[in-house]
Amino acid sequence: MTTLAKAPTPMQKPKNVPPASFNSPIFDELGFPTDPHNLYRQTVGAMLYAAELMGLPHRVQIILAQPKTEIMVHFPVKMDDGHYRLFKGYRVQHNNALGPYKGGLRFHQDVHLDDVKSLAFLMTMKCSLVGVPFGGGKGGVKVDPRKHSNAEMERIVRRFTTAIAHGIGPDYDIPAPDVGSNAQHMAWIADTYSFLADVGGKDPSAVITGKPVEYGGSLGREKATGQGVVDTLVEMLPELGLKPEQCTFSVLGFGNVGSWSGKIFQDKGAKMIAVADHTGFIKNEKGIDAHDLATYVQKKGGVGGYPNATAVSKEEFYKTKVEVFIPAALEQMIQEEEAKWINAIVIAEGANAPTTPGGERILIERGIEVLPAILCNAGGVTVSYFEWVQNKTYQMWDLEHVDRELNKHMVKAASKTRDARRKYNCDLRSAAYIAACERLNQAYAARGIFP
Repeated sequence: MTTLAKAPTPMQKPKNVPPASFNSPIFDELGFPTDPHNLYRQTVGAMLYAAELMGLPHRVQIILAQPKTEIMVHFPVKMDDGHYRLFKGYRVQHNNALGPYKGGLRFHQDVHLDDVKSLAFLMTMKCSLVGVPFGGGKGGVKVDPRKHSNAEMERIVRRFTTAIAHGIGPDYDIPAPDVGSNAQHMAWIADTYSFLADVGGKDPSAVITGKPVEYGGSLGREKATGQGVVDTLVEMLPELGLKPEQCTFSVLGFGNVGSWSGKIFQDKGAKMIAVADHTGFIKNEKGIDAHDLATYVQKKGGVGGYPNATAVSKEEFYKTKVEVFIPAALEQMIQEEEAKWINAIVIAEGANAPTTPGGERILIERGIEVLPAILCNAGGVTVSYFEWVQNKTYQMWDLEHVDRELNKHMVKAASKTRDARRKYNCDLRSAAYIAACERLNQAYAARGIFP
């Protein structure tokens, strides 16, 4: 039986801690969903709490609380057996005060509008925090890629691109991969777009990032989000009295972000002892080799059945004692119950919004530090920015240059977050939002609002 130990609290508990459910008057003003479990209400609520702490002007709060544009499309695709299916897709453009919209495309059977709005909002925040000249966008198609052949997915991706081509562009809105999408999908989008749009002789592949290196992609992009998670941990762990080589860790979700986080953190000296994904929960106190597990998952489709670890229950996975817990799957996976189970010193959010407000309140009360997603997983958009720059200037950076520039952005973002925490005596998520909102507020102060 695992014994739960209260995590050590090397830093003083913040005075300003967000409530489990923050009810801003802006919710009523803008007609937000009343369900406290609604993801968009939760993510925007965390920002509005931070905005109140810092005194962000009301006009900026209402601008940031809703996206500028919401695109919804339905498009028919011919299946391999000859029949046609109608698919639903989205592209939400949240904010472009700092630059073109930027954000991934999610291919998942549970994609719906409020989730896409939440992810677009988070992109605005992380782009601002990490200091790249982009705003936030997000999109997706309601589809399960695992249930379609490669040929069907190509037709789905190309038809979706055709449906939204009028709303994207290398200088306007630049998509990227997300859950369920990959570099091959990005190549199909770039190729399709090149036949549909007149970009005045410019490289049309700059319309999207996360492409294969052979077709304008950047070295280091595939591992970028996981690299950013580890860069953030290396920067923040000393404040918790830890070094990577002293850490055991567990990973929730072993797709692109989780596997790269695991491999890179392991290479820094940490030991992975528990992993979970949609196929099961596994554990080995002696250590699970992240590189070997990644190879296994590529072949088998998930961690379930991995021979060098033991299958465990969901509860035992969460209760496994580690220094670092990395949620790298989907949103809202750490709710109140999971927050009571987690036996870690620090949580590094590799996924977007994996922790609910109620769950986070419990984690803070238990003294568990949460490194928020808009800081931790901003490595992906940062290297996407590098790819975009390389496409626009016809350059190819080497991997060392990419990693070095990424680390600079992650370290600076962590520093801004720490500064905001000290100034406002708040939790790290609120501090990250404050740092992001400060840059956006400065932009609106300079730009004004036309007319």
